[in-house]
Amino acid sequence: MALRPIHLLGSPVLRQHSDEVECVDDEVRTLVRDLFDTMYAAEGIGLAANQVGLAKRVAVVHAGDDPAVVLINPVIIEREGNEKEEEGCISIPDIFGDVDRSLRVVIETTNLDGARERHELTALSARAVEHEIDHLDGVLFLDHLSPLKRHMLLKKWKKLRKGQTGYVEEVSPAKRSRA
Repeated sequence: MALRPIHLLGSPVLRQHSDEVECVDDEVRTLVRDLFDTMYAAEGIGLAANQVGLAKRVAVVHAGDDPAVVLINPVIIEREGNEKEEEGCISIPDIFGDVDRSLRVVIETTNLDGARERHELTALSARAVEHEIDHLDGVLFLDHLSPLKRHMLLKKWKKLRKGQTGYVEEVSPAKRSRA
């Protein structure tokens, strides 16, 4: 099990637009494995590479009973429906807000063999995939909130972080419980 440190709100890599993956090689496959290990240890349902400090278009999602999904150079090609639900983020612990997301998405992504494939996702999996693709574009769930709600949550974040320095946190199994 290879756990990677999580970059927290304030880390510049979270605001970077991630670079396309040129080819799926052993380095990318190791990154995907590490992302799953880190996501499960942090008790999340999704994790993007920039959340572990790498601005690459790679993310993973495993929401509920749905199959796990590997996202390499993902593109949403269809969206349907809309639902506002509470979201959180491994990179912004203890902060939650209601975000509008699609109820159904169809994505095109590259698999671990380097081939393009499509997936249709609904409900929580669709929400999680949209959240992780946002990460790859340098967008946080806070950006989808009203200015007032975002301001209130950022104020809470600063209070929670008072006295702490740095924007990277080590992850250990079952250390945290966040989506």
